[in-house]
Amino acid sequence: MGKLSVQGCVQGQRMQSAMMSCTKCFCPPGDNSSSAGQSFLGFTSFSIGDLLRTKEPPVSLSLRTLDGVNEAGELKVSRLQMEGETSADHKSAALCERLHGSFHDRENSPMMRAALCAQVCKVYRFQTEDQRWLLVREQMSETPLSFSFPKQLLSALIRCHLDRVQEVKELGDLSPRWDDLRRDVVGHCELLIGCYQETLSELHKLSASSCFKSSGSKADKQLQFVPTNLHAQRMEVTGPDSTGVWYEVITFGAPADHHQAFKHGGLKKLLSKHTAPSVSYSRDESGRARALLGRVAALQPLLFGLAEQLLAVALQRSAARLQGALQELREQTQLFVHALKDELVKSALLEIHGNGNSNGNGNGLGCDDTPTNQDEPQGEEYDEEEWDRAWVNVAMSLNCIVAMVDRLQGREDHPQEVTSSGLEVTSSGLEVTSSGLEVTSSDQEETNGDSSPRPPASSSSPSSSSPSSSSPSWQEQLLPLVVTLRDCVREAADKARAAMTFVVLQGAAASTVGRGPAHLVQRRHAVFSQALCAVVCGFLLKLSGRLVEDPDFLLQLLSVGLLVQFEGLLSTYGDEVGMLEDMDVGVADLSSVSFSVTEATGERPEDLLPTLTGAWGRWVVEVPLPSETFGPLPQEVRAGGLIPVHPVLFNVGINQQQSLAERFGDSSLQEAVNQRGAERLRAYCGALSAARPQAAALQALPPLLTALERRLRARKRKNVSVLWSAATVCREVNGVRLTSCKSAKDRTAMSVTLEQCVLLRERHTLDPQHFSLALDCMRRTRQLFRGTFSLCWFWRPLWTTEGRLQDGQRAEECGQQEVRLQRRSAAHVPQTVPSSRRELRMNACDSLYRCFFSIRRLDCFIT
Repeated sequence: MGKLSVQGCVQGQRMQSAMMSCTKCFCPPGDNSSSAGQSFLGFTSFSIGDLLRTKEPPVSLSLRTLDGVNEAGELKVSRLQMEGETSADHKSAALCERLHGSFHDRENSPMMRAALCAQVCKVYRFQTEDQRWLLVREQMSETPLSFSFPKQLLSALIRCHLDRVQEVKELGDLSPRWDDLRRDVVGHCELLIGCYQETLSELHKLSASSCFKSSGSKADKQLQFVPTNLHAQRMEVTGPDSTGVWYEVITFGAPADHHQAFKHGGLKKLLSKHTAPSVSYSRDESGRARALLGRVAALQPLLFGLAEQLLAVALQRSAARLQGALQELREQTQLFVHALKDELVKSALLEIHGNGNSNGNGNGLGCDDTPTNQDEPQGEEYDEEEWDRAWVNVAMSLNCIVAMVDRLQGREDHPQEVTSSGLEVTSSGLEVTSSGLEVTSSDQEETNGDSSPRPPASSSSPSSSSPSSSSPSWQEQLLPLVVTLRDCVREAADKARAAMTFVVLQGAAASTVGRGPAHLVQRRHAVFSQALCAVVCGFLLKLSGRLVEDPDFLLQLLSVGLLVQFEGLLSTYGDEVGMLEDMDVGVADLSSVSFSVTEATGERPEDLLPTLTGAWGRWVVEVPLPSETFGPLPQEVRAGGLIPVHPVLFNVGINQQQSLAERFGDSSLQEAVNQRGAERLRAYCGALSAARPQAAALQALPPLLTALERRLRARKRKNVSVLWSAATVCREVNGVRLTSCKSAKDRTAMSVTLEQCVLLRERHTLDPQHFSLALDCMRRTRQLFRGTFSLCWFWRPLWTTEGRLQDGQRAEECGQQEVRLQRRSAAHVPQTVPSSRRELRMNACDSLYRCFFSIRRLDCFIT
């Protein structure tokens, strides 16, 4: 059931005059031809199924006032009588009810209500080869993700840069060289934080009244992160013997930074001019370095305190208390040595000394971070085993203290026994077997000549083994060994601190200033944001449909990931070269994105919107599902398994600028993009074949991939068959399809309508004689959106919106009353409302003129 609202101008009290003036509801809101005011006339409702079943084509409907009590007139509605259809044919009614039922169930799902908004609908009926009918429902929808995800991304980027600033500020005092680098990192981050906070504030204001960015606003600074003209294009096909089959394509303007423009090229060219740092550490390595710095900072003073406690206990000459203090010192020393045995420390020290610094102070990280070894010859290369000797010295110092305590407790007769702690003192070396620390004879030999600890002669001399009144006290015998342990701990801690500071600082620099100037980083983030919004919208549509049709769909995604195929229609001439370069980098950055399915906390639309977590280079999009949908999913999915994204890009320019580029310019960028996309597509299909060899779609993949590679080698001008082959492969593996041109209007509309008609012909037996008719019909309705108003009558109130213009504006100029015409807007409706019938006719003629020449220019799509 649906509701039809009619408005007109009521002049006088006579109903006949009111009904005659009802036709003025089709006038543009700005038309001042009527001198009287406008008011709501009435409403009525009817069923499309009843309309198709009735034997009398005109159906009389009573218009009633808003309270439903009084009649306001009569309205007659009739259906279009198709050629060859008889009055006794009721198949159309059954077909319509089947379409309405499937659409009603799917559109009323909580996910669809949360992901889509402002739907525009068109319904067609085409004849098949066996003279039956196909009912085709075409829907174009906006999505609140256009603004919600850029806001989430900006918030996450702000948090990441604030964390980077905090990390480098916590490094303490640095040498002037590295302090300058820290200031560069802080300045870079603070500049981006300021810009992102300003943009986020503007988006919060704009998103309250709109969820759509028109093509005329693509260069606005405040909307830099918002995708242009993002729509979900969906088509449902219902036949007499089949239920509804859905096809989805996401259309949006090519992800590019129109605000910074393309005078100096796009991201690909700009990044090629920037030199990446030679030393770079990942965020995980920086996290390990910060953790190690924290452990060293906590354990070093603790060890010094325990060593002093051991000396204090030694004065009391209590064997039990001395053994307890030693045990505690031994445990903390073992933790300290284990923390130092990280290969990241060794590799960082090699990087530091590999830059031309041969001594400790030469690392530039601090004045006293690493003490200088005076015995080391200047200019000598850094020994890779030097760090191993540093932490081995700590273990050896501890073993010397253990051996001395054993002797002091009267165990001199068996100095080679294994103690309760697992420490073994041998003539060839020292081992700590229970803790996993080993100092073998080879290590002992390597440390000869270095500053390795040695027990003093008095402690190892047999003459001093028996206590006497003249022998040194326990504290005096332990003091040299404790001093040696403290020196070894200090040296190892200084080296580890210098190495980890280097890792943290270089990691922060690589993720900030190492990626280029602030404007270049901001451009990359903006392009990524636009592409990410479109991918998330496509994944939600794919997920909502495939969960019902294919329960194993998520298992496929967990095993090999989600294929996302971008179809570009940009030329390789002029500014569109920069757009293609931006798009190429933005699509490649999507490889760092993963999806995860979670259980929603409620049924409200805001509870079902996806959320973004993580940081740059490892983003995770969490998609909440209702409890009744989440419960039956496989355990692997409910456990939070990640679904990686595999983006591929194919681009074929189709306009006149591409003709100029192919004849007089260069199309090598397009060829490289397509070749790289084909390689990634084949790699994904290979991984799918290995993970799910029993999948039914795998049998059709080899010939399709072969055809794609053959068409790539053909070097044909405007070879749109490449796009068709890639799209076919994407649909076979349940991938997400996205189509883009400069603004997602003319070229994108021509591509989508052609794809829809070809799908009707190849998969639903559309009569070839009606192919051109269907193509012209779909393209005509899309093109006329640009210059005329669209009055859409639907049988469900979901698609009715009162007085809504393109960006939520209302026609209140010139003292007019609020326009309450039931109309739906699209991406092509102009922002300015025509003020007269003459202007409206001129706009319509201009649209037809553009449509005609667009078809002439894009004749390659029709072949």
